Amino acid sequence: MLHRITALPLALLLWLPTITQAATADPTSAATAPAPVETPAASAGREPFAANCGFCHGRDASGGSTGPDLTHSEAVTQSADASALLPLLRNGRPDKGMPGFAQLSADELNNIIAFVQFQTAVAASANGQRRAVDASDLLVGNARRGKIYFDKNCGSCHSASGDLAGIGSRMTGLPLLRRMLYPGSEGRTNPRKPATVVVTLASGEQVRGDLAYRDEFVVGVKTADGRYQSWAVPQVNIVVSDPVEAHVEQLARYTDADMHNVYAYLQSLL
Repeated sequence: MLHRITALPLALLLWLPTITQAATADPTSAATAPAPVETPAASAGREPFAANCGFCHGRDASGGSTGPDLTHSEAVTQSADASALLPLLRNGRPDKGMPGFAQLSADELNNIIAFVQFQTAVAASANGQRRAVDASDLLVGNARRGKIYFDKNCGSCHSASGDLAGIGSRMTGLPLLRRMLYPGSEGRTNPRKPATVVVTLASGEQVRGDLAYRDEFVVGVKTADGRYQSWAVPQVNIVVSDPVEAHVEQLARYTDADMHNVYAYLQSLL
């Protein structure tokens, strides 16, 4: 049993989203199951996936800076073939900040899907396929002290009677800890509010909106009227505002006791 979790470095924090409920199958099966075979289509999809999807979803499709872990996405795991996923890739999900890739050929799109399906099989066959963490294992802090810490360090962005009202009855255990440490990693149905960005053009004109896409070459913005615009990164000045960065900075301040106390306080908000 896990009785305590110490303050986590960022590298380990980013591993937290991969922890899921314990597998109900024979625990030795993952170790003895043959490794998935990477098909030619999956191999061909590796590079276009990294170029078009890797910034958001990670190069191995297990989650990135703003995109979820595709290897545990129901859209992927419940699709027997590529046909159900092709419209999603072609059209994107502008309401979720995902651009469409209609400029890619059908072969490229099918290869990207094959790569994601291969990575999903790799994740499913991983050794030691992830144990569960009981909520009682995490609830070892002092809620009163957690409130004091929360009011001082978190109250400018969050409210126990506002955005976090009743969170202790909606979430518990590891999902709540993920939400507290790194919002967006806990697998919620509705994704977190996207980062906002101000793009200043060479003319001095400023374009503001939600950050829809960004890599080392291109930045994409969804403006308030629903339009998607993009620019080459070297040609503009970009200022991104992402509330999650405050959570990342907070990791450096947490002591072991602080983290458990704040978790206990959040769990008490019923």
